[in-house]
Amino acid sequence: MLIKIHKKSDPLSSEITNESVYKARRDFIRTSSTLALGGLTGLGALTASLDTHAVTSQDTHPGKKLSNYKEKVRTVDEPLTPFKDVTHYNNFYEFSTDKEEPAIVARDFNPHPWSIKVEGEVAKPGTYQLEDFIKPHTLEERIYRFRCVEAWSMVIPWVGIPLASIIKRFEPTSKAKFVEMVTLYDPQRMPGQKRAVLDWPYLEGLRMDEAMHPLTILAVGLYGVELPNQNGAPLRLVVPWKYGFKNIKSIVSLRFTEQEPINTWQATNSREYGFYANVNPEVDHPRWSQARERRIGEFLKRKTLKFNGYEEEVAPLYASMDLRKFF
Repeated sequence: MLIKIHKKSDPLSSEITNESVYKARRDFIRTSSTLALGGLTGLGALTASLDTHAVTSQDTHPGKKLSNYKEKVRTVDEPLTPFKDVTHYNNFYEFSTDKEEPAIVARDFNPHPWSIKVEGEVAKPGTYQLEDFIKPHTLEERIYRFRCVEAWSMVIPWVGIPLASIIKRFEPTSKAKFVEMVTLYDPQRMPGQKRAVLDWPYLEGLRMDEAMHPLTILAVGLYGVELPNQNGAPLRLVVPWKYGFKNIKSIVSLRFTEQEPINTWQATNSREYGFYANVNPEVDHPRWSQARERRIGEFLKRKTLKFNGYEEEVAPLYASMDLRKFF
């Protein structure tokens, strides 16, 4: 018998997008060096351990349906941000700096075959095919808030694997203090990389205790289907208490390091984007307030929650840090 326990960090009914309300969209940033990445991308056929078949949805090009995953490990009994909005309002500069274009430009992107390189301070380094990387683990559905640094937000039902479970397989050494992640670099398949918008390939990182936190997952799907290309296929990071640009997409490498990695947005503009990027309504972005946000599907803005509403669970990670600083 499954007993569902609602946590304080779970979205309230009033926080979930009503599908019928959404009418208009607005981009907050358009220029290259000042844009913030916080979107999504996709996944093709998982094959092997995952049974897949076509799924009907609002999207004209839906992904394949995932099976054999634990449903609603974290959930609320409320409507979610509509599938079409989640898959057609994306920051994914590898394809386009426009939010609606990635769904079009990435349509023919084929994320198979796919491999992930594991290296650095681990006892079991190697290069793993996606199916072998995923197969030992049980997929879980996690309904999380998603908050972009641009002050818009969604509620998304991800399907993925706790990152801690994956990390334990490779046995990090005592020197592993951080995990660095890298996005695929292939300008022919990702035409946005032909432009010097960012220093490619895209790179992100987490402190080990952040990576091992129970909320942190590697997602392979959303809404019960494989990740659409524009949402980070075939594998992306989801850290729900951090701004969206930390949630790196189309991951091809995990590297365990002793030194803190310099993430892409930090390297591009360190005054505005730091390593931690925890959602904090008390600390404004240098060019706009973070106190309020626009939930996609709603007209009026709402108050932003500290750590995106996951404060009770993650604040202890930063007990010794000055949260007034823009991380």
